[in-house]
Amino acid sequence: MKVWLNGEIVDGRDAMIPVTDHGLLYGDGVFEGIRVYAGRVFKLAIHLERLSVSAHAIGLELPYSVDQIAEIVTDTVRATGLSDAYVRLIVTRGDGALGVDPTTCGEPRVICIVEAVELYPENVLERGLDLVTVSMRRAPADVLDPRVKSLNYLTSALAKREARLRGADEALLLNTQGRVAEAAVANVFAWRHGVLRTPPAVDGALEGVTRGTILELAGQLGLPCSVESLGRIDLLGADEVFLTGTGARVVSVRSVDGVEIGSGRPGPVTAKLTAAFRDLVASG
Repeated sequence: MKVWLNGEIVDGRDAMIPVTDHGLLYGDGVFEGIRVYAGRVFKLAIHLERLSVSAHAIGLELPYSVDQIAEIVTDTVRATGLSDAYVRLIVTRGDGALGVDPTTCGEPRVICIVEAVELYPENVLERGLDLVTVSMRRAPADVLDPRVKSLNYLTSALAKREARLRGADEALLLNTQGRVAEAAVANVFAWRHGVLRTPPAVDGALEGVTRGTILELAGQLGLPCSVESLGRIDLLGADEVFLTGTGARVVSVRSVDGVEIGSGRPGPVTAKLTAAFRDLVASG
């Protein structure tokens, strides 16, 4: 692991921040998860645009220009020597007084972490994930818009914990109206009645970069797509279900709440999109 912090790149074990950083104390900050494929940072410009929007939405002024932050990312990736890696780019509110008042903070702090990552074992990827609907609910957009990637991921962490305690691989989060929002850290897709469907941001789904890429690839492959509200029954009745995410990429779901999806194995549409995505990232 390599970390860019305070203007220099250090080993992960040597990266330290003050305990008064409001990102640590209150989750006051934003982040992006970014992938490196074949030595190239994947869709960095889109990630940095989203970071800028998230920061602006919470009144956080980025301490560097977008071009400077892009250079921080690429320099840190280069320092690892990894051709396939995960980047966690973080901007915190910075150091401040105890108490939630963000106006006590000085300059925001930028942190860039790069390391190798594997979210799921290879055997799990081959057979598909077991998904369970958890008791946690995604907060509605008028509470906290899901398009803001804030540092507060407690809902996702608790959802993932519940899923693991129940023997599943991943959590399915519904919103307060009972509609599908997303998995703990991934977007949800369902192939049903010849249409690829995924929930909209207004239902609690992050507008994921990998999600957007899959929608583009599906269009290129002639697969009908729809961004629409989904209920749990739409997943249970689907021919195929899969998740997408920066860390997960494209992962098939074999069951939801113990109910087998389709054949219970990765289906042809999932396989076709997975292959197209692999070709895309390999070609740069």
